Amino acid sequence: MAASSRSLSYVVPAVPHSCGTRLRWAMAPPAFVPLATAAGACALHGVGVRGQARHQCQLPGRLSFAAPAGVPRPARRPTAAAAATPRMAVASSSDAPAAASDSSAAGGVTLDRVVCKFGGSSLANAERLREVTKLVKMQLDASAKPPIVVLSAMGPSTNELLSAGDRALTEGVVDMTSIRNRAYEACEELGLSTEDLVDPLLLNLDQLLLGVKFIKELSPRTMDYLVSFGERLSVRIFAAHLRQNEGLPARAVDAFDAGFRSNSTFTNAELCDVTEAQVASFFATSMPADAVAIVTGFIAKDEDGNITTLGRGGSDLTASTIGAALGVTEVQVWKDVDGILSTDPRIVKAAVPVPSVMFEEAAEMAYFGAKVLHPIAMMPAMRANIPVRVKNSYNPSHPGTVIVRDRAVEADNPVTAISVKRGVQLVDIVSTRMLGAYGFLAEVFKLFATHRVSVDMIATSEVSVSLTLEAAKQDSRVMDALAADLRQVARVSFSSDHAIVSLVANVKRSSDVLARSMHVLNEAGIEVQMISQGASKYNISMIVADAKATRAIELIHKAFFGV
Repeated sequence: MAASSRSLSYVVPAVPHSCGTRLRWAMAPPAFVPLATAAGACALHGVGVRGQARHQCQLPGRLSFAAPAGVPRPARRPTAAAAATPRMAVASSSDAPAAASDSSAAGGVTLDRVVCKFGGSSLANAERLREVTKLVKMQLDASAKPPIVVLSAMGPSTNELLSAGDRALTEGVVDMTSIRNRAYEACEELGLSTEDLVDPLLLNLDQLLLGVKFIKELSPRTMDYLVSFGERLSVRIFAAHLRQNEGLPARAVDAFDAGFRSNSTFTNAELCDVTEAQVASFFATSMPADAVAIVTGFIAKDEDGNITTLGRGGSDLTASTIGAALGVTEVQVWKDVDGILSTDPRIVKAAVPVPSVMFEEAAEMAYFGAKVLHPIAMMPAMRANIPVRVKNSYNPSHPGTVIVRDRAVEADNPVTAISVKRGVQLVDIVSTRMLGAYGFLAEVFKLFATHRVSVDMIATSEVSVSLTLEAAKQDSRVMDALAADLRQVARVSFSSDHAIVSLVANVKRSSDVLARSMHVLNEAGIEVQMISQGASKYNISMIVADAKATRAIELIHKAFFGV
């Protein structure tokens, strides 16, 4: 398997083989691959940390590889000599900031510690839990310290809990059959007893739904408590499976017991500043060094002890926060795709994986429709300069995409990725005042702030403003009131059925990006109604008709990626 030249690499200095070949080795978890060899010079190869390694000539130094299945593994704890060995720097051809890793007792190059976050689709049933188990054991083999595992709720549990709450409120029916069945089926297939493991939580859930039924109230605070059962069930089942079936010292941890504190904005809470220090203290004093912590994503507690949820990307935020608090080598977010792709594969089937992106680039992609990490979820890792790697739990050998603070930009292709946001409303606002009158823009934006309406894109001149809104998020009564106020100072027109096509690109080459994009769109007769270059210097966006957006992306993708 070939490794991307941009993948985060743990580089052993080039060493001469007895055959005369000089190799530089990189580890893009979970596979070891040679970066440079003389063709046919030797037969050294690696096929993953749980696979085999073979070499036909003698290597100097102490490179180690995982033994084949069935061969006992050496202890992973560093010896005193190994502990005293200077840390080996993480190198990347992208010039990303280096992260440290320790040498294992066997002398091989390993990660120090990682945080692994798994989403609901990776945890849907017992079969998927067994696959996640393999990934956790792989990280145990590849790291000097046990990984911290952050879990979402199993499969569609969160939606089922919300539906159960709604039925209890509106129909007076307490039905948690699907939630109970999923937990019981997983326990049965994994050979786990439900009595002490999940029954106490299910009893609490049943009592909560009965309360909703009789009180006829489902407040945001109650809703947060309700959906927290999904994550709390999943960590208990998975930790018990690791202990009983795999012999691993796993512990289920509710995030709020590990120090996660938030404000009281229920359903979309923000973490308090004390969280990282409390998390670091918890792992230093309350978690044994050899334990595998299985932590709930998405949830915290406020100062009054109420359970809160962290909103969109909440489990990713949990993982990122733990990573920053403990200074881990990297945070791994395991999804059901091969990292970040050059565009939506449903639009361009030949979309290619992106080996690495910067945090700012990933944020721009998320803002404009790409299904990557939420920008807020990446903030703790970005502040602490911790790489975040997006990997595929269904294809773990793929290196995925690593998100870093800085990287080298391709000379041939200035575009990293293309995303689209549909259902956009375009608003044109033209001042009715004299040319040169001051205060127009201030008054316009004050009205948007007053009505709490968020803007996606904007282009301005002295007497006019064009901007876009996400139509699905707007309340019609609020928009009517906003339009009435705007018409006191300007002529206003609204038009719907637009889309934002966003290019995450090297804007130092914006002339090249725009020239090539405009050329292919003009050839296809696709009108660009507005262009905006973000202040981040990583984004160029354009407005096209929603019906033309798919074709626009296909053409632009081919212009820059050749497919």
